[in-house]
Amino acid sequence: MYGGKIARAGCLGLLCILGMVSVPMVHAQMFPDMGTSGTAGIPAPPANPVIPFIDLSIRNPATGQEVAFSLQVLLLITVLSLAPSIIILMTSFLRISIVLDFIKRALSLQQVPPNQVILGISLFLTIFIMWPTFETIYQDSVQPLAGGAISVEQAYRAAEGPLRLFMYNQMRNHPDNIRLFMAMRGLERPETLADVPTYVLIPAFILNELTVAFKIGILLFIPFIVIDMVVASALMSMGMIMLPPVMISMPFKLILFILVDGWGLLTDQLIRSFI
Repeated sequence: MYGGKIARAGCLGLLCILGMVSVPMVHAQMFPDMGTSGTAGIPAPPANPVIPFIDLSIRNPATGQEVAFSLQVLLLITVLSLAPSIIILMTSFLRISIVLDFIKRALSLQQVPPNQVILGISLFLTIFIMWPTFETIYQDSVQPLAGGAISVEQAYRAAEGPLRLFMYNQMRNHPDNIRLFMAMRGLERPETLADVPTYVLIPAFILNELTVAFKIGILLFIPFIVIDMVVASALMSMGMIMLPPVMISMPFKLILFILVDGWGLLTDQLIRSFI
C-alpha cells in the first residue's frame, strides 16, 4: 500500500521536472519600477543652550574712583527703593487719590469703582499733570547722566530742582506750613525758595496737599448730603422708618452726578487746581 503511494509521488515529481504538469507557485510581490530613490537625512542634534555666567565678586576697592562708584550705586538703589514714596507724596497723586475717594463715599458707593481703578486713574492723571516736570527732569538729569556728561550728584541736583519748584508753586499762596516746619527746626524765615531745605519742603507740601484735598472733599459732600436729608425726611413723613434712606438716595445722587457730567467737571477742576 505504501509502496504504491511512493511510486505515484515519484512519477508526479518526474513529470513536473519534464514540464508536463504545471504546479501553481506563490510568487513574491514585486515593487513597481516607477519608484524614485531617495535619501533620509539624519538631523543634527540641537546645540546646547548658552547660559551666561554671572560672576559677583566682593573685594576691597583699589582706587578712590572705585569707592565713589560703589557709593553711587548704593545711592541709586536707595532712590529706586524710595520711588513709590516719591511718586505718592511729592507729586499730585496724593490730592487726586483723596478727592476721588471722597467722591466715592459721597455717592454712597461701596465697591464701584474698585480701589485699584481709583489708584489707576490717580496715577495717569498724575502723569498728565506732572509731564512737564518729568520731561524737564529727563532732559536735565537722566539724559546727561546716561551720556556720562554729569555725575550722579549733579544729576540728583538737576532732578531735585523741578520737583522743588512744583511743590513750592502749590504752596506759594499758603506758605504757613513752610513757616511752621522752619520754626520747628529753628531756622530763619525764608525769603526765597533757595532758603527752604528739601527736608522742610516735603512735609510742608504733604500737609498742604492733605488740607486742599479735604477742602475739596467737603465741597463735594454738601450737595449729596442735601439729597440724603431730603430723602430721609420724605421717608419719615411717609412712616417708612425701616427702609434705609441710603438705598433710596443713591440712585438720585447717581442721576444728579451723571446729568451734570460729574467726572468731567471733577477732572477739570482737579487739573486746574494744580495749574
